[in-house]
Amino acid sequence: MEQYVVPVEWQEGYVKVLDQTELPERETWLEIRTAEQMWDAIRRLCVRGAPAIGIGAAYGVCAEMRRHEDESASEYHRILNDTIDYLATSRPTAVNLFWALDRMRKAGEACGNLENTETRVKLEEEANAIEKGEEAACIAIGENMLHLLKDGMTILTHCNAGGLATVRYGTALAPILLGKERGINFKVYADETRPLLQGARLTAWELQRAAVDVTVITDNMAGMLMAQGKIDAVIVGCDRVAANGDAANKVGTYSAAVLAHYHGIPFYVAGPVSTIDMKTPTGADIPIEQRDPEEVTCGFGRRTVPEGVKVYNPAFDVTPHELITAIVTERGVVMHPDREKISALMGE
Repeated sequence: MEQYVVPVEWQEGYVKVLDQTELPERETWLEIRTAEQMWDAIRRLCVRGAPAIGIGAAYGVCAEMRRHEDESASEYHRILNDTIDYLATSRPTAVNLFWALDRMRKAGEACGNLENTETRVKLEEEANAIEKGEEAACIAIGENMLHLLKDGMTILTHCNAGGLATVRYGTALAPILLGKERGINFKVYADETRPLLQGARLTAWELQRAAVDVTVITDNMAGMLMAQGKIDAVIVGCDRVAANGDAANKVGTYSAAVLAHYHGIPFYVAGPVSTIDMKTPTGADIPIEQRDPEEVTCGFGRRTVPEGVKVYNPAFDVTPHELITAIVTERGVVMHPDREKISALMGE
């Protein structure tokens, strides 16, 4: 069993996807051969996590375009643009989706004078470059984060930002997994992460595979552990970082940041620069996905809310940059992020 997870893999003509809705009970792999199948996999959270969504969508474009090589060149490019537009509607918050699809569109536009077969090869090369770039970014994020941590620290995580959400090392889990390889050991408390339990189902599953000391807690236990002095740092991933450093992540992240601030505990956000959206001025401008109420009322097969009761189910919340100790990217660490520091990081 491979220690590190690759949730999205390009095979010859299709995308191999680990169905994360089945974890931790079953490891089920899907064969994605059309854009519609990839759209559904992203929407249903079979593929989830900002970088993994971008990688999956890029490969979804490749799988779909394999089916249209016999079209005229003009029709092939029309279908390519329609496919990219369609996949962009799968989820609204994670900016990596739009970043990756924009790269695929530009790769297609650069192939205007090529045969369809040659364009298909270029598209697949671009999707593979996106995957390899995100993997390298995860390793660099882990390296940069390790400079902020010490052997033996106890870390709180929220949701899942490991290999399942990216590729292999992850973002928030990268320093933990890299540290494990080097004899640097951390203890981890993984927030359960309601309503879909990505911390309990996915983070715990990944860390257990890597022989990391992990304990699952319910989301409402985090403050108590902080008050007891049991948490040394909080590390979370992100789905979109605004130009001023505000960060959107799985709902509940903001609560953890407020608690960490009150208790004087460093709060770190880990993410590749592909997650930073300079076109979004502040966190208030980040679109927040609203999910199906049934994820709350009967998410795992048993009704837990009375019929007819209203449910509010946002998938994400926004942590203001003032509560963030540092944003850690592959390009470096931005301490106490603000608009000027983010702009300097992005070279703008």
